Amino acid sequence: MSLKTVVAAAFKHLRKDRLQKVEFIYYISIDRKWMNKDQAALLLERAREEGLITQSEGAFVPTFDPTEVDIPLGFKPTTTVLQKSDPVERLVEEIARRAGTDQKSIYAEMNTIIQDRFFGKLRPEAAVAILARRYRIQYSEHQKELKDQLIR
Repeated sequence: MSLKTVVAAAFKHLRKDRLQKVEFIYYISIDRKWMNKDQAALLLERAREEGLITQSEGAFVPTFDPTEVDIPLGFKPTTTVLQKSDPVERLVEEIARRAGTDQKSIYAEMNTIIQDRFFGKLRPEAAVAILARRYRIQYSEHQKELKDQLIR
């Protein structure tokens, strides 16, 4: 399940459009018993980093409409929602899957592009975009994340 689904669940089930940090943590850790308090606080931070929520006047507000997110019956998130997803890794995975090869080969090809063609002056985010084009794989859904990662 996605981070967006977890965030939407809190706002939908509590029937609020703004939540205090304490309310969010209480809902995730004590009410639903999905995670402990530290993990719930980390989840809130991850949601803020991903742009799913913003802070306004001391409360957290979703940047999307939680009512439009379907929450499956019996939904319970795993701790994988706490892990940061790297757009380079996801795109390498997709390229490998579509090319019918392993990820090691794709990383090797990426390193060849970086070292041989650009003399080590190219970032992995750009190299993976070059590879995606070479294999004719649409990467527009990853493009914003790749740019954001380059800027950081």
